[in-house]
Amino acid sequence: MDQTPQHPAQLGRVHARRDRRLHRRLTGGAGREAARPHPPPEGGKLPRRRCYPSDTWDDEWALIEPLLPTPACETRSGGRPEKHPRREIVDAIRYVVDTGCKWRALPKDFPPWRTCYGFMARWAAAGVVGQIRDQLRKRVRREMGRAPGAVATVIDSQSIKAAETVGKDSRGYDAAKKINGRKRHLVVDTKGLPLFVMVTPADTTDRNAAKEVLFRLWLMHPEITIVWADSAYAGELVTWAKTYLNLTIKTVSRPKNASGFVVLPRRRVVER
Repeated sequence: MDQTPQHPAQLGRVHARRDRRLHRRLTGGAGREAARPHPPPEGGKLPRRRCYPSDTWDDEWALIEPLLPTPACETRSGGRPEKHPRREIVDAIRYVVDTGCKWRALPKDFPPWRTCYGFMARWAAAGVVGQIRDQLRKRVRREMGRAPGAVATVIDSQSIKAAETVGKDSRGYDAAKKINGRKRHLVVDTKGLPLFVMVTPADTTDRNAAKEVLFRLWLMHPEITIVWADSAYAGELVTWAKTYLNLTIKTVSRPKNASGFVVLPRRRVVER
């Protein structure tokens, strides 16, 4: 029995379906799929769409890329080519730093979190992160009309409450601030740009930590001659720094009989 629809509207729908099937055969099965982007050659991955505030701009990447180590595949000893673009690795690291998320919570449009963490750990151990920081700081200082290398610096510390997951071997109780956690010791130039950061348990005194901080700072930046600090760094540390490191520590004390907040010279630079 012939079941071909006789109504003109039904005939039109049948012809339309037949035309679409014929079009798919002639175009190699395209149809709606033709609007989708074709994969890159050799089975590569499509580049990630840049959509996060922490993603690098083109001019930022132009500054950062030359400061990264040479890929192993381009060295004389050779190595396996890197699977993921380095810009996506840097964007992933910046995303974690910017948002504070866990590495395992890294969005899926980034490379695998283990890969990103591995690059970050290797670059940090090799001093690459510090080198990038130093080069960018020098560039900013040049744009300010200053010398690339800082001569005068400011040192200070800050106690931070640590989470319950932080081990007892790396935390302590700061009785002065009543904080159980860690303490970060920072050295910045007079404009607040960081030069050195070290983290200790919160019960470490500023004077004891300052010896290691200033010694490392002297090795990395021998051009520095003056260090501004508060009264917590006064005393024996001043003599030690002058004798062994040729550094002049100038302490700024709070005026006597002063009440409330008082603006002191060369202070609040680290906080700012």
